[in-house]
Amino acid sequence: MIARMPIEHRYADTEACARHLAHALGPHLRIAAPLGLGKPHGLLNALYRLVAADAGRSMRLYTALSLTRPHPAPGLEQRFLGPFVERHFGADAIDPQYALDQARNALPPNVEVHEFYMQSGALLHSASAQRNYISQNYTHVARDLAAQDINLLVQLVARREGPDGVHYSLSCNPDLTLDFLRQAQSSGRRPLCVAVVHPELPYLGGDAEVAEAYFDVELRPQHSSRLFALPRSPVDLVEYALGLHASALVRDGGCLQIGIGALSDALVKALLLRQHDNTQWRRALVALDPGGATHALAGQLGGLAPFGAGLYGASEMVMDGFMHLQRAGILKRRSWDDLALERAAADGRLDPATPGGHYLRGAFFLGSRELYDWLDATEAADPDAIDMCAVSNVNQLYGDHQALAMLQRRGARFFNTCMMATLLGAAVSDTLEDGAVVSGVGGQYNFVAMAHELPDGRSALLLRATRESRGGIESNIRWNYAQATIPRHLRDIVITEYGVADLRGKSDDECVEAMLSIADARFLDALCAQAKAHRKLAADFVIPEAWRRHRPDHLHEVLAPFRQKGLLPTFPFGSDFTGVEQRLLPALEWLKSCSGNWRGRWRLLGAVVRPGEVAAGEGEALARMGLDAPASVSERVQQRLLQAALRRKP
Repeated sequence: MIARMPIEHRYADTEACARHLAHALGPHLRIAAPLGLGKPHGLLNALYRLVAADAGRSMRLYTALSLTRPHPAPGLEQRFLGPFVERHFGADAIDPQYALDQARNALPPNVEVHEFYMQSGALLHSASAQRNYISQNYTHVARDLAAQDINLLVQLVARREGPDGVHYSLSCNPDLTLDFLRQAQSSGRRPLCVAVVHPELPYLGGDAEVAEAYFDVELRPQHSSRLFALPRSPVDLVEYALGLHASALVRDGGCLQIGIGALSDALVKALLLRQHDNTQWRRALVALDPGGATHALAGQLGGLAPFGAGLYGASEMVMDGFMHLQRAGILKRRSWDDLALERAAADGRLDPATPGGHYLRGAFFLGSRELYDWLDATEAADPDAIDMCAVSNVNQLYGDHQALAMLQRRGARFFNTCMMATLLGAAVSDTLEDGAVVSGVGGQYNFVAMAHELPDGRSALLLRATRESRGGIESNIRWNYAQATIPRHLRDIVITEYGVADLRGKSDDECVEAMLSIADARFLDALCAQAKAHRKLAADFVIPEAWRRHRPDHLHEVLAPFRQKGLLPTFPFGSDFTGVEQRLLPALEWLKSCSGNWRGRWRLLGAVVRPGEVAAGEGEALARMGLDAPASVSERVQQRLLQAALRRKP
């Protein structure tokens, strides 16, 4: 056991702090660092440099979701992303160097990095990342970490001084720190703990607040780069269709878990439409669901009316969507961490103004700078509203809090995304067929397991029906797949842009039919034939004609009027791109898609040869890309390609 150092070990110089830690702990560092936003990149980089320069030292890092800025390829990508990355993240932004080196297979031999969740797709080709990946449920990480003889924990914190002294907030990442240190303390192997203060990190109280003695060393760098903030994503009509279907399954007065990305943004926007423009929301749903399948499930599981009682948020990740739902008056049902009070609230006997109630519980947060400002302002105005706590309190029902947690999560809907699903209901979310890990299991199993344990809980996995590949278009609904994140016996609800498949308690043939009903029509015959060949579908089954309309062109046709009315905007919650950059985005995406196969390249060649008339705003777009006055053959080629993309007819 390492003796605790007094908190008077305070540093303003990161390199000096790193040298102190290396001297205090000896040559072999076994470091735990939070996932996502809570990693102190500057300190980790300083420790990494010390170890990399000395073969007699070693470093083993346990973490997840190492966030790095985009590093664009030369050419048009660099011209577009280079200025944006510097503007959005700041010229002084610091990437974790180990992550950059790992991505290019350049980690020194005395450094190991173990992650249980990786930035999606970023480390597919990293040999060390693939070897050292640890497949774990989010709620098991702290338990397994306690067995790794960790001797150092480093974490970004918020700091506050008051009449009773200094306090720290674990802020964005109480998720594993609280659980891990409890386990480490009970085993007598508490690591040295370093608080790295960041002035922009929101100070959140409750479980996230800890006393000064919680840490052994404080590092307050003289300069801190801006907090890592995710750029806000565009949402296309396919994603909106998914969000509209999903939004009908949410029950008023219930509990909501959502993840991150365009699909989650689409769901949140659809919930806002349901609340504030219910007539248009219903019309969009009817346009998507003329047969009434989603409407029938809404009657059983969700609802079509605006929210009166509102929703309670209990989500491993707090992201921008919860901010938008709270501002819209949807996220407002409060819960109390007292069984008697919560029972009274569930029965309608408790005054909603009773102190201590929160409407959002999370384990970590990550999103835009607007989210960070909202969290800060909400804590100041309503300290009870948001409870950041251990992931064991958010992602599982077991333990002393089970009765209370089940009551708080009444009417729960757990929405998460996956990459693929099989006709028999298994889901693939983290691993390719050859075993290569794309991201990780994270909390997905936890959501599904809780949904099956709660009397009225449901898990809904969202996925696009198809994806683009270098050979064209592939179905994301498969007969079978070599890997599964969620096994078929835990099947529940699957949603694509073409509808909702309710798989819970269904026989295999019912499950196959339900999955076929939400598949892309171009793959129906082949999928149907496979199911029949494996005796999972009756030989005389005939595909209904209505399912033959499940094609992108039909989807765009029925939703185009709603986009034209401004109800389904490309950037539903604002954009970090300028107006010119927003015009460039679809052109650059088109160029990228054309380069993926010979048909696209042939189409691109035709467009370059005959680019057509000058597009509106073309000069401004060329100037933004530095191609308004090309000075070399390479620049002239890039200019012509961009002109062809800007002038193309959608």
